[in-house]
Amino acid sequence: MADFAAEAEGAAEAVRVLFAETPLQRNDFLSARYDAGIWLKREDLTPVRSYKLRGAFNAMRKVLARDPGQRRFVCASAGNHAQGMAFACRHFGVMGTIFMPVTTPQQKIDKTRVFGGDNVEIRLTGDYFDQTLAAAKAYCATEGAWFLAPFDDPDVIEGQASVAVELLGQMDKAPDLVVLPVGGGGLAAGVTGYMAKAAPGTGFRYIEPAGGASFAAALKAGAPVALNRINSFVDGAAVARMGDTTFARLAGTDPATVLAAPEDRICITMLEMLNHEGIVLEPAGALSVDALRDLADDIRGKTVVCVTSGGNFDFERLPEVKERAQRYAGLKKYFILRMPQRPGALREFLSMLGPDDDIARFEYLKKSARNFGSVLIGIETKAPENFTAFRDKLDAAGFSYQDITEDQALAEFLI
Repeated sequence: MADFAAEAEGAAEAVRVLFAETPLQRNDFLSARYDAGIWLKREDLTPVRSYKLRGAFNAMRKVLARDPGQRRFVCASAGNHAQGMAFACRHFGVMGTIFMPVTTPQQKIDKTRVFGGDNVEIRLTGDYFDQTLAAAKAYCATEGAWFLAPFDDPDVIEGQASVAVELLGQMDKAPDLVVLPVGGGGLAAGVTGYMAKAAPGTGFRYIEPAGGASFAAALKAGAPVALNRINSFVDGAAVARMGDTTFARLAGTDPATVLAAPEDRICITMLEMLNHEGIVLEPAGALSVDALRDLADDIRGKTVVCVTSGGNFDFERLPEVKERAQRYAGLKKYFILRMPQRPGALREFLSMLGPDDDIARFEYLKKSARNFGSVLIGIETKAPENFTAFRDKLDAAGFSYQDITEDQALAEFLI
């Protein structure tokens, strides 16, 4: 562990050629809400807006130190790791081939190309990431290139540990608790490994997206296992299988310290941070802040550091984030209503809406009978309890309806 701590400190010193320490900021909004000292380690403010640059840079410098003749690197990524590697390739003057799924948003492709410039080649391969990864590794085998893993690599883990080196240097004393997002486990393994030696009294909470809880699954099984399916909304942390190396370093973790954050609730946190604080976080970057809701009783009066791991958010996704947040909070619902085809029926229905209710969608789906038609209606309101009064009025008037808000199949098809 002493060697790991020294290597992490070396990584923190080396990465200064790329950027200054990311800020550690006390957040008054969150501190007041939770009656605690809440600090944000702003990894969303690196040059590539995520901590991934640290691991990519450290791994690349280590490889080049061991083998100066290695001039070609490869990775498979549709997001932050690709951008971190591209930035590092340009810095070291080496060539990088970055494999991305064909479905990668153009914004991410463009940003990766900007960071890497003439030092990177982007290859769009495969509809799914597994296909992209297989293509990248096959290319490495034939071209003699170095595969730069996103998390499951000791040098990458050392690079991510530089986050812990910085935050301890930025505080008067070690925090009571550090809250870490977990995907493949590189950041968690690095920060935990360093602080076990440098700040043994600090506790940890590890936060995964509920639809990609690979760390909890690995702890239960005693080894990394592949999840049957994942929810890809939290794309920076939704990993089907955490790394073997990262898990080996985290295997002694108490399962009770590993929490799962619902994807739709994360949307509420993203909007709060944007609207209250002007902080743009991607879904994975908001994980640690979102988890404070579950930790409220445990952190009162304590000093807590949340690592905001990334801010690569495409604002074209903002309507989806708002929609998911409203639905989770109970402020927006969708109904299929059987509307009588008679004069005054629509007016009668509209009269049932309260002063805080607003129609967000109204669409005739079909006429199910000569005298009736099926209507898809979306309603927004200011308080969840308003829907109770609305349903009572529908029932009293004899309207037939179905709430499809939580019906995933119907909601995905119709909404």
